[in-house]
Amino acid sequence: MCKAPGVPPEPAVIAAQDRLAVALDATPLLGPTTGVAAFCAGALGGLAARADLEVSAFAVSWRRRHGIEAQVPAGVSTRQWAMPDRPLRAAWGRSDFPPVEWFIGSQQVVHGTNFVVPPTRRAARVLTVHDLTIVRYPELCDRSTLEYPALIRRAVDAGAWVHTDSEFVAAEVVDAFGVEPERVRSVLPGIPRLGSEPDRGPAVGPLPFSLPGGTTRYVLAIGTVEPRKDYPTLVEAFTSVSRAHPEVALVIVGADGWGAERLADAVGTSPARDRIVRPGYLDDAGLEVILRRAAVLAYPSVYEGFGFPPLQAMAAGVPVVATAVGAIPEVVGDGALLVEGGKPEGLAEALSQVLEGGPEIDALVDRGRRRSENFTWSKCAEGLDRLYRDAWAAHEPAGGRR
Repeated sequence: MCKAPGVPPEPAVIAAQDRLAVALDATPLLGPTTGVAAFCAGALGGLAARADLEVSAFAVSWRRRHGIEAQVPAGVSTRQWAMPDRPLRAAWGRSDFPPVEWFIGSQQVVHGTNFVVPPTRRAARVLTVHDLTIVRYPELCDRSTLEYPALIRRAVDAGAWVHTDSEFVAAEVVDAFGVEPERVRSVLPGIPRLGSEPDRGPAVGPLPFSLPGGTTRYVLAIGTVEPRKDYPTLVEAFTSVSRAHPEVALVIVGADGWGAERLADAVGTSPARDRIVRPGYLDDAGLEVILRRAAVLAYPSVYEGFGFPPLQAMAAGVPVVATAVGAIPEVVGDGALLVEGGKPEGLAEALSQVLEGGPEIDALVDRGRRRSENFTWSKCAEGLDRLYRDAWAAHEPAGGRR
């Protein structure tokens, strides 16, 4: 390989004929625990456990790149040179230079885990498209994410393979970008664990916030506050529910994203505003406690390409009410109550049904637990491994391995 000055030496393991050298973009691990970050962490954990892969992780960052060292599992290399974020992303948006191998050494597959995959010199490229909000609902996106479609198209036109979290999004990618279906692969993620295993009973310890006076139960929503989550509709539905259930509060957990003022306005004008709690971002320990104690998880999104919170709730034995949009029906199967998106009346009716309880809700919870068992990081890693090998076999340069 022709190297730029100072590039790390090629990993010796590439010479091992039975292992595939794969590098994943772990930059999302440097920020808040989003769904993309959870995917990165879970996938790296599953892949690191496979003896047939040599896994490394890199971060497109100048100063913060070393932050991923504490976030990746044992056995995952994080050796790299500094990668200046803004100059590189600007260059990669216009051309295929410089190749990412200059910074991370020789690889056989490079996996971009968040809609973007850097250009390579010889490695096959895989990019994960988690959803197509950027195409379907551009009005719900901020300026930076609206750059993704052009970057996706540039990558797939150059031969990159696409990973999606669901068959729903895989079909959307084929339709939106004209990619050959054989280069688009759906591989289900596992479920991010918030702490102890989900079958160890109710969480112990205090809630990380106080419930409003007179309330003893709560409807829970988890996710960054942004237009796609449609929390204003949830507030309207809860306002209706609150009249029949004075003991119930609404708890919305998640950091403010863009468009959070719509939620603030909805809460401010709701007659039930004194029973709506917004604790902001919580770490995994806090999330585990509030999830296990929730009466119901509400997932009122306008669109989703997957959705971790419903699966986390189902695994913990918490009933779920979600909108039948995007990939949500594919993900939850018969383990959740599904309602039409954007309709507060239907959402309120389903929430009330769960709060009333009874044998039907007990059966729903049981189905949810069983459904959640289909999602493991070991299965995800197995599927990604097959994807990587197919991408490399289709791309492998003349002369074979390096």
